[in-house]
Amino acid sequence: MSEQVFPGVYRLTLGDPERLTPVSLRLAPPAAEALALMGRETAPPCPMTESQLSFRVTPRGCMAELPLDGFEQLYGFGLQLKSFVQTGKKKTIRVNADPVADTGDSHAPIPYYVSTEGYAVLADTARQVSFYCGANDKVGTSERTVAIDVPGARGLTLYIFTGPTMLDAVRRYNLFSGGGALPPAWGLGIWYRCHTKARAAEAERFAREFREKELPVTVLGLEPGWHTAAYSTSYRWNEENFPEHEAFLARLKGLGYQINLWEHVFVHPTAEFYDDIMPYAGDYEVWHGLTPDFALPEAREIFSGYHRRAFAEQGISGFKLDECDGSDFTGGWSYPNCARFPSGLDGEQMHNLIGLLYQHTVRQAFDPAGRRTWGLVRASSPLAAPSPFTLYSDLYQHGDYLRGLVNMGFSGLLWTPEVRDAASVEDLVRRIQTVIFSPVAMINAWPFPYPPWMQVNSTLNHQGIPMENQTEAEGYCRDLFRLRMAMIPYLYTAFARYAADGTPPVRALVLDDPEDDETWTVDDAVLIGSDLYAAPMTAGQTARRFYLPRGRWADYFAPEQILEGGKWYTFDYPLERFPFFVRSGALIPWAEPLQTVPEHPTFLLRPKYYGPPTEQPVSVTLYEDDGGTLGAAHGTVTLTRDPDGLVTLARDRTDGHILYRLA
Repeated sequence: MSEQVFPGVYRLTLGDPERLTPVSLRLAPPAAEALALMGRETAPPCPMTESQLSFRVTPRGCMAELPLDGFEQLYGFGLQLKSFVQTGKKKTIRVNADPVADTGDSHAPIPYYVSTEGYAVLADTARQVSFYCGANDKVGTSERTVAIDVPGARGLTLYIFTGPTMLDAVRRYNLFSGGGALPPAWGLGIWYRCHTKARAAEAERFAREFREKELPVTVLGLEPGWHTAAYSTSYRWNEENFPEHEAFLARLKGLGYQINLWEHVFVHPTAEFYDDIMPYAGDYEVWHGLTPDFALPEAREIFSGYHRRAFAEQGISGFKLDECDGSDFTGGWSYPNCARFPSGLDGEQMHNLIGLLYQHTVRQAFDPAGRRTWGLVRASSPLAAPSPFTLYSDLYQHGDYLRGLVNMGFSGLLWTPEVRDAASVEDLVRRIQTVIFSPVAMINAWPFPYPPWMQVNSTLNHQGIPMENQTEAEGYCRDLFRLRMAMIPYLYTAFARYAADGTPPVRALVLDDPEDDETWTVDDAVLIGSDLYAAPMTAGQTARRFYLPRGRWADYFAPEQILEGGKWYTFDYPLERFPFFVRSGALIPWAEPLQTVPEHPTFLLRPKYYGPPTEQPVSVTLYEDDGGTLGAAHGTVTLTRDPDGLVTLARDRTDGHILYRLA
């Protein structure tokens, strides 16, 4: 029997579901007011009735079958790097650090899919559930189904999110998760992670060099070398590598940097809270460390309390949460599926939940001070939209990384196609052209002692030998960094909408226009906010074939060139250019690029109108708060361009921080 739990959100309980599930263990409440604002009048009835479903308990667990129309296309299942359209595939929801094949393995597999017919389905289970997405017709019929095979369970709860549109269904899922994460403004700046063995002097040298060379880097990341013990982790400063670390951090703060620290979840015996957290840990060690059971509030409080005192209150801005996924292909590290945890979870369930539980635990270290954080993580789970952490991977195929950026918006996830090494300057530049459109624009230089724009060759980089074209490569990178910095007000407003109504800030074309079947297979281009479109290129491409969504679009690099959408195009592009378009008729609030984004910034805006002459005013509305405080007073700023090209600014409040001024 289906039950409407929020407008447009239906719950179907089949059999006797397990007690511990993603929904029962959620740490963020649904955004009930926002769901109500979407309105019952716009919410279609549940798209499937009990007569259309079948359910049975089997010797291996239980199984449900859901209807699937003949032309219906399915997407989602979390961070899928190897495929886009999931119709006709089998997907097994299993967390794995090395998703090398298209089986469903992922850093963040989600038992959830969304349909071009305008609905989405979440299977509320932490098991390694398999979805058979219409690959086979039922015997004696021509009907396709989605078969959901859940091992070890006697029942299953399904949540159905209705449209009427595909994007509305995704929005309802994100709001049911708690609404999208709103970053601090500094989180949208450029990130640079230092070499894994970098000491304080090396990190500070690069920090000063970036300022001298006007490379606008905001976040500096420190890798495992800052710990006294890593693999497992001590969470304590290594004073040999970072002597007088408080003074070191103060100097970096004085240069305008936010500091992000690497860690992982396994607690080393020398950690200050090891004995305290032991009663709330699993029964298997990993790298001689404990795995906390973050399903328990006691474990969360011990872990987050230490992080609050030792780091958040000392000025650390965020964390990179590594190795919370596990791998079956690189030594089989992590706890086994047969592990037991005090909450009652077993190892299989914990693998599929620990990523998000870990994120919530660390985020809570910043909550008492009212500070927003923005971090990195290598595993996640259902209902992740409110979490201020962005996924990354040890894999590195550029096409897969771009597909991850396109796929993330279906499932309430954030993903960075981070830049590490490069086969050439061309490869480096093309990768940066992708990452600047992601939630974290990061150069993750942990394998290299020097920045990749100095030397892309690993051997020569370690020897400190620069490329002959170092200056040219650095110039390409600087220009792209500045473009990202200019986009921050636009991106910040897109994320504010994500928080308010669940609209993914970066998303696949099919989400906005599933009625255009040309968008169904476009897995290498994204919409950013309401009015920007990008189709990044990979190394070796001299020409790029891309599909422009319906409407009219102005070329960012040649604004006088306006193309009709709903068509495929192929153009040659030099290295410094790629398909990047602005919706015709849009006013884009470009900012004067800052060298760094402070805690509470003010952006000088240089708005630009794209499109043919118009006799009507054109406006854009921006979200405004202080840029970094939880629950800060907020409002809107409206920029209006008159037909003569004069732009004026009006804000709906006079109190609080001024985030935007006209340059």
